[in-house]
Amino acid sequence: MKLSNKGRYAVRALFDIAFYNEGRPTQVKDIAERQHIPPRFLEQIFQDLKRSGIVGSKRGPQGGYSLSRRPVEIRLGDVVRALEGPISLGDRDSSPKRSPPSEDGRRVTEIVFRDLSTRVEACFDAITIADICTRAEDQGLKRPGAQRYVYVI
Repeated sequence: MKLSNKGRYAVRALFDIAFYNEGRPTQVKDIAERQHIPPRFLEQIFQDLKRSGIVGSKRGPQGGYSLSRRPVEIRLGDVVRALEGPISLGDRDSSPKRSPPSEDGRRVTEIVFRDLSTRVEACFDAITIADICTRAEDQGLKRPGAQRYVYVI
């Protein structure tokens, strides 16, 4: 399984909205500039995310795309499934039914790949957009307006 640029860009865009604008409406041009994502491609990504209920949009000067749920409720698995489809390493439709002896090897390996797919999916579902924001802070990334000034007289 390989995550496409579409999936990677979507995660970066959602992180950007959550981290830099606390989930509130953010214009595509601002996200594109900060995250170095082509704006036209970002618009296409947001259409898919909007269809899946991960983001909403608002028109006008104070408009843009916003998170439909809190960052702690948006799992990376949700994002990947919205853009890429099921997270799978093999043929999800193959069932472990009894097959002729000549097919036993295939049956066994498909079961293994199905189990691995479940584990990979669980890994994606274990990380939220809020987790990524926390990691950004741990790495020293500063939120706008997060600076505090101490005045001493």
